[in-house]
Amino acid sequence: MSIREFMLRHRRLATTIGAGSAILVGGSAALLTHHRPAVPLASKAQIEQVVRDYILAHPEIIPEAMDKMREKQSRSAYAMHKEALETPFASAWAGAEKGDVALVMFTDYACGYCRSSQPDIDRLIADDPKLKVVWREIPILGPGSEIAAKASLAAAEQGSYREFHRRMFATGQPDGAKVSAVLRGMKLDLRRAQRDIYGPTVMAELKNNLDLVGNLDNSPATPTFVVNGQMLKGAVGYDALKQAIDDARKRT
Repeated sequence: MSIREFMLRHRRLATTIGAGSAILVGGSAALLTHHRPAVPLASKAQIEQVVRDYILAHPEIIPEAMDKMREKQSRSAYAMHKEALETPFASAWAGAEKGDVALVMFTDYACGYCRSSQPDIDRLIADDPKLKVVWREIPILGPGSEIAAKASLAAAEQGSYREFHRRMFATGQPDGAKVSAVLRGMKLDLRRAQRDIYGPTVMAELKNNLDLVGNLDNSPATPTFVVNGQMLKGAVGYDALKQAIDDARKRT
């Protein structure tokens, strides 16, 4: 499946969220009567009306309920895919190899918020000797993103992921010329890198990453951070990430 096909599929899945309020209205009454003896139809109708009236009076509970549902789904998907999420591709990781907590970052080189989050990640690694950071490339923002992601994984195959990562973000918006310049400025086997960029191993890794983030969330975005099942989206900052790491240690 191509990256374009993947994104189209997940956009379709995301439209199901819009039906959530209707499901909530219809399903809330069922929740209220779960494991209770059957009641007369009139009473059921009254309960449903009470629930409907409450939801209409307090519509803010609908996004709250949807957030809770997504969080529950995310944690369930994390438990199912934990090993795949936290096992890095080649050298696409930093910190403690056997850290007690893993922070997984889904990233895109065309994402300004990913770029602005790098100092926070560097600080976390410096401050926390037990933390492992795993980067997963999801090039969802255009052709420049895709070639940069492929080149980063080719560099990772030669043990130079983090150097490429820093250099590529420093160039601004990615394109083929900038990717080539970054690769030429590194001590890499360029013939091998060229071969790997278009090879099956790199393509398989990108598909794997897109599948992983799609299992966690129907509307993938960058950056997305996953810490022991807790998902944070956007440039949430050092403090929020540190709190998620601290919370993860409390749960283990």
